[in-house]
Formats: sequence, structure tokens, C-alpha cells
Amino acid sequence: MSELPAKNKSSIVLVACIMFNLTIGVLYAWSVLTSWLTAPLAEGGFGWSASQAGLPFSIAVITLATAMLVGGRIQDRIGPRWVVTAGGALAGLGIILCGLVGNSVAGITVSFGVIAATGMGFGYGSVTPPALKWFHPGQKGLISGLIVGGFGLSAVYFSPLTNALLERFGIETTFFILGSGIFIISTSCAQFVRNPPAGHVPPAPARLKQAVKAAPAADFLWKEMFRTKRFWLMFAMFLFVSSTGLMIIGNVSRIAQLQAGIGEAAVLAMLASLLALMNTLGRVIGGQMSDKIGRINTLFVTFALQMANMAFFAFYQSLAGIILGIIIVGFGFGALLSVMPALCADQFGLKNFGLNYGILFLAWGLSGFIAPIMANVMYDTTGSFATAYAVCAAALAVMLLLNFLLKKDIGKRSAA
Repeated sequence: MSELPAKNKSSIVLVACIMFNLTIGVLYAWSVLTSWLTAPLAEGGFGWSASQAGLPFSIAVITLATAMLVGGRIQDRIGPRWVVTAGGALAGLGIILCGLVGNSVAGITVSFGVIAATGMGFGYGSVTPPALKWFHPGQKGLISGLIVGGFGLSAVYFSPLTNALLERFGIETTFFILGSGIFIISTSCAQFVRNPPAGHVPPAPARLKQAVKAAPAADFLWKEMFRTKRFWLMFAMFLFVSSTGLMIIGNVSRIAQLQAGIGEAAVLAMLASLLALMNTLGRVIGGQMSDKIGRINTLFVTFALQMANMAFFAFYQSLAGIILGIIIVGFGFGALLSVMPALCADQFGLKNFGLNYGILFLAWGLSGFIAPIMANVMYDTTGSFATAYAVCAAALAVMLLLNFLLKKDIGKRSAA
């Protein structure tokens, strides 16, 4: 790769990062696996309870967020190539082990929820920093959106692929096939994920040629970042807004059945795919929006849409209404996941980005335990998600206020 022009090198790195994330997104196939794990033994399943089948996924969410922090710190020090390679290898081996441990809740929880999720976190946290360094700062939103969009887009093909493999080969062989494919493809892509050479100055795109050159962001250590007001505002926004998105993502089929009486498997699968697609589009389009109208303005637009959506979600009593709700939730959730890394790089620099964003991303790991659990408790109590929607709408109104405070804090820093 050393003989290629810088423009070609940056494109290769970007494609490799996107392909890597496309490969390790097996996390999104867990909902398909759950239906087989809970199926009776006589029907080829493992006969697990719903709580047993959900345990590996819950552990995986926590592990992924924690491993992302650790992997980001390591890649800040030694570069991304070997960290991403280790991530792909662990993700693949963890899934392979799921097929070897047999019908064991503990075995699959450790294999998927700890080993494979550690690999996903290492890789996911180490592909964005090098890609951002190859491109102009005015493209941070677009580049981060394309990379995290790869992880979101994986849901579009992983779910049907996993289902087809399960129907033909059963659970154990499916794990082995998926793990082998992930291992081979992800570790191959990882070899092209590298930092630019020292002194690399990325050229500005044509649309940014006339733009006023912004002062480079100061490179904050994590301790310095902790002492800033804007970090805690960003953390709170990330935590509560992503929690609202995960609440709908985790219950979309149940909501469609409860509110609109939709029971056809094909329609429910279509809704899940639509949610995944909008999640991906939100990551790419939201990132581009943030480059054009600003990170804070993009967050304001998506938060306001999400707040209105939650306020009206209980009234979506038809397929069209559910589709509208899913489109807004998916887009807003995806946009958040592309704007936050770009905003983190803007405010705290790229030198320690791996560790700094890894710490900020812990908010996503914690978000799976707030609105989703609250929604399930309220559903068990009332038989409806209406109260959960109202609570989320109120929380999003508070997030709009925090967004205003963040804009004010950033304005003070810029003036200084």
C-alpha cells in the first residue's frame, strides 16, 4: 500500500473499515437465534427460557462497550492494525466456540457474550480513529457515519442469512459457519486498517475549499476530558437518547402485534429490516447533516423528532403508523451513533480519540438497562407501553435542554 497515492490509500482504509464492521455485526442476528434457542428440543431447539436466551445478548452489550474502551486505548498507543485483527479473530473464534460448547447456557454466554463481544468491541472501537485521521476534519461526520453505518447495515443481511443457515444446518453448525466466515473476512480486512504517515495533511474536498479554516481541536487526556462540562452533557444525551431507541428496537415485534394487531411473520420481519435500514441511513445521512449544519443542530433536529414521535407512539394503531414510528426511531438512533464520535473528535481531539470515545461510548452500554427494562416492567404492570412512551418523551424534552446547554458551553470555548 506504500506505493499508492494518499487519496487511494485513504479510500482503501475507509472501505476496509466499513467491510470490517459489516462482518462483525452478528450481534444483530441474536433475535433470530433466540427463537431457535427457546424452541423445544423435539423441534431442533435448545429448550431455553426467554431469560436464558437473552442473557448472552445482555452480557454482550456490556462487554462490547467495555472492550471498545480498552481496545481504543491500545490502538491509541500501538496503532489500529493489530487491535482490529485481534478483534476480528476473537469475534470469529467466540462464535465458533458457541457451536462447540453445545446446549450450555453458561458456555454460550461466555463464548458469545464475553469472547465474541470483546472482539466486536476491540474492532468497532479501533476502525473509526484511523479513518478520521486519513480525511479532512470537515468530513468527520460523513466518515464516522459510513463506518458505523457498516455495523448497522449488517442487520439487513445477518438476520436472513442466520435464519437460512439455522433451517438447513441447525444451531451448532450455524454458529460454526458464521464464526468461520467472520474470522476469515474480518481479519483479512483488518490488514488494511492503518494510521496515515506522520505529517499527513488530508486535502479538503471541493465543497470545503472556500471554507474558513477552523482551529484544530485540542488533544485532551481522559482526565482532562472528565473535567469539562460538555463531556458530561454529551454522556447524558448519549445515554438517554440511545436508551429510547433500544427500547423500540428490542420490542418492535411485540409493539406491532399489540398496537396494530400484526401477527404475520413476514410483516414483522419486514418491520425489523426497515428499522435496520433506517438505522443505517440515519448513521450516514446524520453524519453528513452534521458536517453541513453542525453537530449540535443535527442533534436538536433528531431529538425534537424523537420527542414528538414518542409522544404520539401510543396512537400508532395501524401498519402505516407503526412504519412511521419505526422510520423516525431508526433514523434518530442511527444519527446519534454517527454524530457522537464526530462531536467527540471535534471537542477532544484525535490523538487520544480511541480511549476518549470508548469512555463516552459506555453510555451506549448502559443505555440497554434504562428505558428497555423500564418499558418491560411497565408492560408487565399495565399490559401497555403507553406509560413508557410518555416517560421517554419527557426525557427527550430534557435532552433538548441539555443540547442547548452544550451549544452554549461549546460557544464559550470557541469564543475563548
